[in-house]
Amino acid sequence: MTEADDDPAVPVHCPECETTTRVPISDLATAIERHNENLHDGEECARVDPDVADELADIVAEELGLLE
Repeated sequence: MTEADDDPAVPVHCPECETTTRVPISDLATAIERHNENLHDGEECARVDPDVADELADIVAEELGLLE
């Protein structure tokens, strides 16, 4: 099993393409940038699913003690 196989997969949504895919977290930034460059002339269309992004932000804030 490789390190990428151990990475959690994060849903990436592109409303322009009407697609959602799951990408290992270690490849997330590169995959989003590549998609937007190749399909949308660099316009930031694809992004982490907004519901997941909100949930991750809450988890990180809680772990860092920012909500106390």
